[in-house]
Amino acid sequence: MNQADKVYLDLCRHILEHGTKKEDRTGTGTISIFGHQLRFDLQEGFPLLTTKRVPFRLIASELLWFLKGDTNVRYLLENNNHIWDEWGFQKWVESSDYQGPDMKNFGIRSQQDEEFNKQYQEQLTIYQEKVLNDDDFAKQYGDLGNVYGKQWRSWEGADGKVYDQIQYIIDEIKRNPDSRRLLCNAWSASELENQQLPPCHYAFQFYVNEGKLSCMFNMRSNDVFLGLPFNIASYALLTHLIAHECGLEVGELIYSGADVHIYSNHVEQIKTQLQREPRALPQIKLNSTLTSIFDFELKDIELIGYEPHGPIKAPVAV
Repeated sequence: MNQADKVYLDLCRHILEHGTKKEDRTGTGTISIFGHQLRFDLQEGFPLLTTKRVPFRLIASELLWFLKGDTNVRYLLENNNHIWDEWGFQKWVESSDYQGPDMKNFGIRSQQDEEFNKQYQEQLTIYQEKVLNDDDFAKQYGDLGNVYGKQWRSWEGADGKVYDQIQYIIDEIKRNPDSRRLLCNAWSASELENQQLPPCHYAFQFYVNEGKLSCMFNMRSNDVFLGLPFNIASYALLTHLIAHECGLEVGELIYSGADVHIYSNHVEQIKTQLQREPRALPQIKLNSTLTSIFDFELKDIELIGYEPHGPIKAPVAV
């Protein structure tokens, strides 16, 4: 059994057996534990789960979106990536400009009411088309506020200066690989009101040892079924990209989660995944001609040998 699937599935079992039922912001309900760590040896393969198909191109395009410093979902929609749609959609339907049918609590109602789900899908399609084709609309309702891309690439300090945290990390690794300050922070108390979703993965730190780059990322809140597989693969890819630019091999990826939970409407999906036998991990191949991670596009990132079990669908709690 590959270690990536093993430690993930062990976490799922632990939550189901020892977690506490809790209410949450979305009204869905969770089974939750507090405080957990997972470790992945990136030399053993790229940690994209094989017990269900995880859409790698969505992960890669989202990470490139972060690295561009972008906060508008238009780039994602242009790359057929819809994982952030609900957050911008919510911003629109809660505004005075929205004139369509009532979309209150659309995340839960769309799961429970087939007729409402049809209306929701129609309005969501309208939203997507407007973001893609209407610049003014995209500026107002496609932008999610000062989320990850803004914080990573354009952190605004109390001194009024703007800091590019990713560029700092790369420069510091090159000049001082033993630094204990290879850290990026996405959590800013003064920005929370301007963010459609406050950062879940709020900080990460790199560590260089014997020519290998390791990364630890921290999460305040984590949807284990839908979110965590994305987060693991995203930070693994980020580690590969930065190691590539800095002339290093990849080392270890470490996940540290606080409120680690399974949503109540994901339990059956988790049980299905637990019955599956893990397969060999894929490998990642980067365009060796590129020297800066900021020049990478989707075509420059190749996933090799990914043969997972089929996907398992589950609703997103918004």
